[in-house]
Amino acid sequence: MEIELNDSEHTKSSWTNRFEKYLPELVYGSIDGIVTTFAVVAGAAGANLNINIILILGMANLIADGLSMSIGSYLSNKSEQDNYQKHLRIEAWEIENMPDVERQEVELIYRNKGFEGKELEMVVNRITSNKQVWLDTMMKDELGLSEHKKSPLKSGLSTLSAFIIAGAIPLVAYFITYSGGAGMSPFLVSSIVTLLTFIFIGYIKTYVTQASLLRSITETLVLGTAAAMAAYLLGDYLEKLLT
Repeated sequence: MEIELNDSEHTKSSWTNRFEKYLPELVYGSIDGIVTTFAVVAGAAGANLNINIILILGMANLIADGLSMSIGSYLSNKSEQDNYQKHLRIEAWEIENMPDVERQEVELIYRNKGFEGKELEMVVNRITSNKQVWLDTMMKDELGLSEHKKSPLKSGLSTLSAFIIAGAIPLVAYFITYSGGAGMSPFLVSSIVTLLTFIFIGYIKTYVTQASLLRSITETLVLGTAAAMAAYLLGDYLEKLLT
């Protein structure tokens, strides 16, 4: 049975594949952004700091930590690509200049996989007759390396955007209060909104970790809440200690 896709379905599928490629960066950037910013807010609230200071600390955290994470993501992905290309050049040179040695390595790889006799000889001949296949085999089966197809720049930008968007959520209530538009405690509103966001991020995280929905949401809630409580209690303790 043949399955046909119309243009809109194909476009949607291509867009979804591009989005899913960077889903880990989006998810973990969001988690780190909202947890660290809410921890800053909770610590400041525990220390009874005024709204101006909370907003300054929160925004400084967004920019500094967001850039730090995005730069780390960029460098990590770039390093993986550079490492792959370095070993690719080495293997290509060895195949070109030391074909007998490299052929023996292919033979050893497939002998360890259970091939013997004529079957082994046939597999080795087939692989070494095509230099690209030969090179791919050495990279994957000898070195255990696969090409890293993510763009380091897009990985870094995905992490940065997710961090800033999610990290800004705990600050929304304080911005509203600062503008004179809130009647409730900004920390209470921030806590409720952040809690709901934790649940949403925990749900999205299941697409990355393939863990159960309940486990993913519970982990995100527990870790985020623990970080916020620790920061709040520390802020409260230091405020009492220093005043």
